[in-house]
Amino acid sequence: MTENVAEHLVSLMMRHGIKHVFGIPSGDWLPYMDAMKKGGIEFVLVANEASAGFMATVYAWLKKVPGVCYATIGPGATNLSTGIGSALLDRSPVIALTSEPPASMGGRTLQMAIDQQALMRPITKWTTRLNPSTIDGIFKKAVSIATSELPGPVHIGLPEGIANISVPATEPEFTAPSIINPPDEASMILMEESFKKAKLPILAVGLTAVRMELSEHIRKVAERHNIPVVLTPMAKGLLSEDHPSYAGVLFHALSDRVADTHRQADLVVGIGYDPVEFNYEQWMPEVKLIHLDSVPADIDSLKYPSVIDVIGHLSEPLIRLEALEPISSEWDMKELEKRRKSMFEALSPKGDAFGPLVVLSILRELLPDSGIMTCDVGSHTHLIGQAWRTPHPYGQIMTNGWSSMGFGIPAAIAAKIAQPEREVVCVTGDGSYMMMAGEMATAKRMRLSIVFVVLADRNLELIRIKQERKDMETYGTILSEKEIPTHETMFGVPVLAVKDTDSYRDALTRAFKIDGPVIIEAVIDSSEYDSLILRKHK
Repeated sequence: MTENVAEHLVSLMMRHGIKHVFGIPSGDWLPYMDAMKKGGIEFVLVANEASAGFMATVYAWLKKVPGVCYATIGPGATNLSTGIGSALLDRSPVIALTSEPPASMGGRTLQMAIDQQALMRPITKWTTRLNPSTIDGIFKKAVSIATSELPGPVHIGLPEGIANISVPATEPEFTAPSIINPPDEASMILMEESFKKAKLPILAVGLTAVRMELSEHIRKVAERHNIPVVLTPMAKGLLSEDHPSYAGVLFHALSDRVADTHRQADLVVGIGYDPVEFNYEQWMPEVKLIHLDSVPADIDSLKYPSVIDVIGHLSEPLIRLEALEPISSEWDMKELEKRRKSMFEALSPKGDAFGPLVVLSILRELLPDSGIMTCDVGSHTHLIGQAWRTPHPYGQIMTNGWSSMGFGIPAAIAAKIAQPEREVVCVTGDGSYMMMAGEMATAKRMRLSIVFVVLADRNLELIRIKQERKDMETYGTILSEKEIPTHETMFGVPVLAVKDTDSYRDALTRAFKIDGPVIIEAVIDSSEYDSLILRKHK
């Protein structure tokens, strides 16, 4: 029995739990789409190929299967590369498919054609071309590489004309994720000895801890030894903001207040700490580092010569730390509580101003704890990183490795597709909204109930603030004239324009009841950003 390449590729995807593929079709992609329709995979048509990469990135996180995206030859592939970069630096297992010229035309001058293998090499873990005779082995290797530590994207070029070639209709083999072994015993002994001697150790928790689902272990270690915990932005949700050990998020708003705690440390224990978000050197005091992760620490060894790498799956070393006798902690946990309370008070709305703080505060109040909020990149991201209370991992989704504007809207669409039972909202700036406004048509067509909150200040606020901090004239940041009429719909999606707290609360309440996507254009006073973000990290 035989089937064609397109049908067999779809069978392989189905065997791995992949139910959606994101992209924009081409003529050569039609047999693959036909096979997907017949085989039970939904092809999600997007407005921009970059969105396809962002969606595949988030889909993989939430479904715990490889995300898959597609783009055509040349400009489709270059657009897709922006989304693939997110999968690389935000650590998501994604399989990127692109059409390529047939092998017989290799090296020839062709319309649209570039060397896509060269394009994809620096932004993927592996890139190859599909060969019909080895399709099973190629797909198996792609899944294995994408899902192994550190997870990331792989690229498979689909030479034009191979989709209808017959191949044996074999039963697809499932490729199980690679097993991560525990760290070696010697490193764990060194870890224990150093930890027991510390008086002021601090836990610094990062992205790998989310993948390894270490929330309970982190909480138990902190409670056992009465020590503080700082998180990177993408690790939000691993420890409750109300927990006595919670000391804040690195890098984002009021980072100088978080520094009041971590600068006291005599030992830093990095738990799944990935410097792709924020290098150790940018905030760490010059003390010993115990680095628990799937890969060795990336740190300046001249400035930080004392590093213990504990490499492997992190549950075992954390269990060992839980089992130790409580250390003689000298942390003043009442002082930590005062700092935490003071920080959140500073991030609470003040007076009658309609700014980003009140927008976030009311949204947090109305969004169920089970909900998901995605955000974009800009000044609002820095507030969200510190102010947004996140009850569970992936309750707040951002890009802080790749940090590309335009991420938030496609991330929300992917989150709703992956977990349709949850409420999903997106908070984005008007600059990022302009980049991905076309995806409103995607949300509308798919009847996705998502609330898109657009913080409209007509400016690239993060850049404006950076210019002012450098005593530069504000230039090149104004997005639009102050008064632009708000249309009632955007690609059929209703738009609710608000300029004050009461109308915003009313619009948000209405939006959550509407069956389908809604845009809330919140025209805000952005002056709150000035005193809260881009503070010193040390």
